[in-house]
Amino acid sequence: MRIFITGANGQLGKALQRKLSGHELFCTDLPEFDITDKGDIEDAVMDFQPAVVVHCAAYTNVEEAARNPELAYKVNGLGTQNVALACLRSGADMVHVSTNEVFAGIDFEGYEEWMPVQPCNPYARSKAAAEFHVRGILANHYIVRTAWLYAEGGRNFIHAILGAAREGRPLRVVSDEVGNPTYAVDLAESLGKLILTRQYGTYHLVNEGSCSRLTFAREALTLSGFEDVTVTPILSSEYTRASVPPLYSSLKNIAGAAIGIRLRLWQEALAEYLGQT
Repeated sequence: MRIFITGANGQLGKALQRKLSGHELFCTDLPEFDITDKGDIEDAVMDFQPAVVVHCAAYTNVEEAARNPELAYKVNGLGTQNVALACLRSGADMVHVSTNEVFAGIDFEGYEEWMPVQPCNPYARSKAAAEFHVRGILANHYIVRTAWLYAEGGRNFIHAILGAAREGRPLRVVSDEVGNPTYAVDLAESLGKLILTRQYGTYHLVNEGSCSRLTFAREALTLSGFEDVTVTPILSSEYTRASVPPLYSSLKNIAGAAIGIRLRLWQEALAEYLGQT
């Protein structure tokens, strides 16, 4: 299968290149290809003629998105619209990688795929706009929401926690933000399975189970030999930041599980990841 990947240099993009290595891949990222340039992305997709475009490219700096919402929309909203239009013209299927942050984070039971979105910050609004464009342009699409992604070689929560522990810096971690830690390698594997089904729609693909940021941090510290490091629990209201995330945005994998696509428990995935780093 011919597969076009945007954001190929990111955590998920690199994992996809390894997991999809048996396919014919065309991998793009900045600075060679800019998804906000409609002509560039359309020409690249038309030249390659892929069966599917996996769209990972995004503006993911949540704090900067709060300071510059116009840029966040330009990349995440307009950029995704450009990718979807390129897919429409070329006849390619599209996988759009979205986020748990499109939900308000007020449902303690967790969110199923068909529940209404209610973004609560500029980054989340830009990603909700991206979903809107994909649904409006393409029939043959997969919108895949994921959460708390981590992998080797990227900037993420685990790197920050372990970096602070190694340097002996004090750790203060929020206890009231809950989500699904997700290993990019597991997500990439599940995306490879999904695109073969042609079962289009919206999916929540995360490692099974949910936890607080505090529990996630403590598990990573214990697995890395830092179990004696003191972690001070704080409330999100005590953590000053430009962007306010949804507090309880745990995703439920209903649609994927129904067609046999499940990811392992987040604790198992984290243990494997930390054993490799």
